[in-house]
Amino acid sequence: MARVMIVDDAEFMRMAIRDTLFKHGHEVVAEVADGDEAIQKYLEVKPDLVLMDIMVPDNVPDSKNWKKLLDKFLVIDHKAKMAMFSSLGQQVLITESMKIGAMGFVVKPFESDGMMDVIRKIAEPN
Repeated sequence: MARVMIVDDAEFMRMAIRDTLFKHGHEVVAEVADGDEAIQKYLEVKPDLVLMDIMVPDNVPDSKNWKKLLDKFLVIDHKAKMAMFSSLGQQVLITESMKIGAMGFVVKPFESDGMMDVIRKIAEPN
């Protein structure tokens, strides 16, 4: 099963994701609430997969922070497996994140089966 890091500023969302992952046998190796902490924690725990909210906050005051953070992950580890979370109605963000290098996308509010399908496609061996 996958070792997963969750990046989301909403504690209730991290808890829902964590509970779903545990229920399906995955290990949550880290949970972080902002982009600044995410890179450092990634380097410490080296997860198999990162599930990241597309609107994760950081110290850069613009609406494209998630792009910069996704780029940073892929620069420090070009093999990083990233899946993004976002709210309904943000198809443009899905397309943009996939162009940058995200390997999957989960729409919030998420269905357990949908999230697990994305994780299986990305993190589990064929």
